[in-house]
Amino acid sequence: MRVRKFPFLPFKRQISVNKVSPVSLEFEKFKSEQLREAEISLLLNDKQENEFSSLLYDHKGAFASEKEPLVAIIGHEVDLILNIKRPYPLPLRRPAYPASPKSREALETHIKELLDLDVIRNIGHNEEVGIFTPVVVARNNGKSRMVGDFRALKTYTVPDRYPIPKIQIALTQIS
Repeated sequence: MRVRKFPFLPFKRQISVNKVSPVSLEFEKFKSEQLREAEISLLLNDKQENEFSSLLYDHKGAFASEKEPLVAIIGHEVDLILNIKRPYPLPLRRPAYPASPKSREALETHIKELLDLDVIRNIGHNEEVGIFTPVVVARNNGKSRMVGDFRALKTYTVPDRYPIPKIQIALTQIS
């Protein structure tokens, strides 16, 4: 039996296959859902617009969305050292500030939203214990925001000796 040998070509043929990767599907979904209402400058050409969209996609975790409206603070922790023991003294438990029914409703909405997002949590076995007094502040656009009066809590916390992080510690944490 005779075997016929074929000569090798001096170059490799490139076969282009149009594969759709899961990453490109995610990117297209991101562009269609998240960037549909974005106003990207008309001065950018197609290549620049794609690069900009890609940059936004690569860092999408840094931006808030409807699903994650408070992305920037997830995982943020503050270490407080109290110089008292439980049960907390009575001055820490303050009654709510007087507010209109509309403000009370807005306050309850804000608190429920923050509880659902796991930004705040109930403490103690009863849900009436509070360490700050919530206050609703009206904005110019008709919406409201919630702020907290932590003055009572501040009187019972031990202040940081070094409130600004030391550079050496910050560099160690980065490396």
